[in-house]
Amino acid sequence: MAPRLSLIVIARDEETDLPVCLQSVQGTADEAVVVVDGRTTDRTAEAARGLGARVLERAFDDFASQKQAALEAALGVWTLSLDADERLSPELAEEIRALLSGPGPSMSGYRLLFEVEFMGRTLRRGGVGRERHLRLFRRSAGRFSGGSLHEGVEVPGPVGDLLHPVRHRPYRDLREYLEKQNLYTTLAARRAREAGRTLKPWHHAVLPLEFVKRYILRLGFLDGGPGLVWSALSAYYAWLKYVKRSDPPGEGP
Repeated sequence: MAPRLSLIVIARDEETDLPVCLQSVQGTADEAVVVVDGRTTDRTAEAARGLGARVLERAFDDFASQKQAALEAALGVWTLSLDADERLSPELAEEIRALLSGPGPSMSGYRLLFEVEFMGRTLRRGGVGRERHLRLFRRSAGRFSGGSLHEGVEVPGPVGDLLHPVRHRPYRDLREYLEKQNLYTTLAARRAREAGRTLKPWHHAVLPLEFVKRYILRLGFLDGGPGLVWSALSAYYAWLKYVKRSDPPGEGP
């Protein structure tokens, strides 16, 4: 019989976070498929195999293609897609087990609630803290799209919401934040250049406006120091992806 639920993860240099992700689904997912970027330099693949995951090594082209490759390798009736720095809360793991037991649900997929942990605090304001993303879906119905950035899964049919959260710790420290920020702004700028969009003078207003929106209007100040840092770095990110449109095209990430 096919597994009831397959976890799929794509990973590059994730030997620290990946084991926590995989451990969070033990007892919930029947199999785990990890697609490792061919440029990985640490022990990501060994860590995944050590926890019973099936590992495929694949040269990175874009996020959607990597995740689609993982989906096509999975065997489960249902698929759960997580990033290496995400993990199921115990309450969500139990909710998923209950959902998939018995005759199973009638929906094609489910959106999961995400909690972001940053600088030792779970952020509740500033535009994060209550986001939902479609991550649990019938394998035969799902397909990833989106290319190099902002990839997502598409499914036909009705989609529901689950109650309990995925815990997302996207950055171990500020160094990692800045590394990822550099990668993602480069990808966003490249896509904009390919579409013929260029840097305009008014784009420089994005930085202060984005900060005011997150820190003041979306109440980021209620998250204390981490809320201030998150709002400031998010504003810088929003501005930088416009500024990089004026850069000459360079090497891929």
